[in-house]
Amino acid sequence: MLLFVLFLVMGLVISISKTYSSSYILVEHDDIQSAYNRIFFKGFSSALWVIISVSGYVLLKEFINYLIEDNKKAEGSKNQIKIDVGFGLAFWFVGLLLWASASAPLEIIIMWTVVVFAGICIAVYALYFYLPHHYAKGHKFRRYFWQIILATVLAAIPVCLITLLLAREAEIGAIVLCFHVPTQIIITLPLAWYIYKSRLANSNQISFLKTALGKSDASLSFLQSQINPHFLFNALNTLYGTALQENAERTGEGIQKLGDMMRFMLHENVQDKISLTRDVDYLENYISLQKLRTSRSADIVIETQIDEQLNNLQITPMLLIPFVENAFKHGISLQQPSHIKVTLQTKGNTLYFDVHN
Repeated sequence: MLLFVLFLVMGLVISISKTYSSSYILVEHDDIQSAYNRIFFKGFSSALWVIISVSGYVLLKEFINYLIEDNKKAEGSKNQIKIDVGFGLAFWFVGLLLWASASAPLEIIIMWTVVVFAGICIAVYALYFYLPHHYAKGHKFRRYFWQIILATVLAAIPVCLITLLLAREAEIGAIVLCFHVPTQIIITLPLAWYIYKSRLANSNQISFLKTALGKSDASLSFLQSQINPHFLFNALNTLYGTALQENAERTGEGIQKLGDMMRFMLHENVQDKISLTRDVDYLENYISLQKLRTSRSADIVIETQIDEQLNNLQITPMLLIPFVENAFKHGISLQQPSHIKVTLQTKGNTLYFDVHN
């Protein structure tokens, strides 16, 4: 209702204004009434064009804003296609307004519409269907150039058919074809290439920044993992010093061995290979702590025959300790006599390891 009232008011204002500003054309008509009819018809036509233009602008603006907001919520090629098509339609609509304001013939508007729509279709094909495979296979610009030429020639068929259906003049079809081919080659072809290269460069830069950020996060996490054990080691050293001051030598010895085991877990356990000597040291510290725990029970006998390792043999960290842990977990009872015997020796490059309980 509001648009209808606006149409009537604008039509009357434009028509009355034209009767004064264009009064010289009254003599071109047979009688004064037909002249006024013609002027008022043009006035209301102009009002209708203004309303259509403003309404189309508002709708197109809301559509583009919707596409942008939708793209923020869900990133993806489909959403980007919607945005690109939306901007293409906006470009077409602005041109349509300019042609209409210039009172261009209907044939010009048809030509503008079909050529721009063909350009949008070719640009979408190049950006989202051809160029990704083109770059993935490492082809040159020449191959892309001829591919778009082929797409332009194929698109000329529906362009000419649509033009003939709308204009119904064969000459217009030929004129549209003469504008269609140069427009796609001179404008659409390099524009699609430039847009894709720019987006690819931005995408690579974002990927690089994400990788760098991931490395920074990993470095920060590693630093935090170092700070927390550092505090724990300081606390263990304090407890060790307190135990020595109170002449609790066994307690101090246990704290010291626990600290050595924790350092091994943090620094050497993450390596692929370590020296056999370091792994045996960890094993002996673990057995010493277990002896300290069971020292009050005379029925538990723990015997070790571990040769000193003076070689340079390498071993996977923590390969031996699970066997000893299982022996202490399942082979010791505080209610009845128990025993564990661990033997380890090397001959050449061969390790002989035996756990018996």
